[in-house]
Amino acid sequence: MLESIEAALTAWLLPGASALLALVATYATFRVALGVTRRVTRSKAVPRIFLDAAARALGVFSCLLVLNGVLETAPEGLPMLAELQHFATLLLILSMTWAAVRCTSAIGDVVVILNPALEHQWKRARKVETQTRFLVRGLNVLIVIIGLGGALMTFDGVRHVGGSLLASAGIGGIVLGFAARPVLGNLLAGVQIALTQPFRIDDVLHVQDEWCWVEEVTATYVVLRVWDLRRMIVPLQWFIENPFENWSRNSADLMGTVVLSVDYAMPVQPLREEFARLLRQSSLWDGKTETVQVTESNERALQIRFLMSASNSSKAWDLRCAVREGLVTFVQASYPEYLPRVRARLVDDPDAALDQ
Repeated sequence: MLESIEAALTAWLLPGASALLALVATYATFRVALGVTRRVTRSKAVPRIFLDAAARALGVFSCLLVLNGVLETAPEGLPMLAELQHFATLLLILSMTWAAVRCTSAIGDVVVILNPALEHQWKRARKVETQTRFLVRGLNVLIVIIGLGGALMTFDGVRHVGGSLLASAGIGGIVLGFAARPVLGNLLAGVQIALTQPFRIDDVLHVQDEWCWVEEVTATYVVLRVWDLRRMIVPLQWFIENPFENWSRNSADLMGTVVLSVDYAMPVQPLREEFARLLRQSSLWDGKTETVQVTESNERALQIRFLMSASNSSKAWDLRCAVREGLVTFVQASYPEYLPRVRARLVDDPDAALDQ
């Protein structure tokens, strides 16, 4: 036993040393070339972005490519040579898949850099970014499937089984279709959302009574950042099947309302003047909408609606809160007797008086 091991080590001494020397030389050359390339290129250049994203994967791929070449030139009589060649080929395919995934993932970063969200072009930039993210993730899934398929095909057993699997492909496809229906539905919904653009990255949505922003879009779900920093994970299929509000579809401008209930005797003109004063002293108001209307009157009070506008949903919320506080303070200080009240009339009961 020991003699066979010693003989195998002796036979592998020269080929192993050659393979190790080739790996070290390849890795050193790659690191030098990588350093020179990074020094002579800008950090935001398109080739540099792809290089930074896939540098580690490309280094592993280069070393494995050289290792496969060295093993191919090794003497045929070496023990365990076929197994090592198969293992090296398997690692080479996986490293190639890794490098391809990293390069395609860098496409999103390139698109963001080439389409900056300028003041008057933010809508187009976000649209392009969202479409690119969807397509890149779909392409990554396809690359991984092809890479894993290629790795499996290196095994003889898998290739031999492939012929018999073709006969049952129809039944297997039906079963797989039913089993993977949610996943496939979300993937198809992702393609539909990427093409129709009902929302984009950083859009403000109102989903299930929650005010949130689109933070991340994956191949199967969307991450929504709620106003209190919670995260909602919503499947893409939900957006196809359910209605939702997009508060920044064409523009981020938004109108907000404040409803105040006051007594019938309250004059409206002072409230209108105070409302105008509050808007003009606030930096949140965009100067577009300023409306005061009596929208409801019931048996107890008047309802007065104050309509205002702001450049985005966050400013609209803050403006509404500030105006509501200012109006309530004004009524409390200037017209406290006109706050809503319940009127009642006391009537003597003649039957009770006779009983006494």
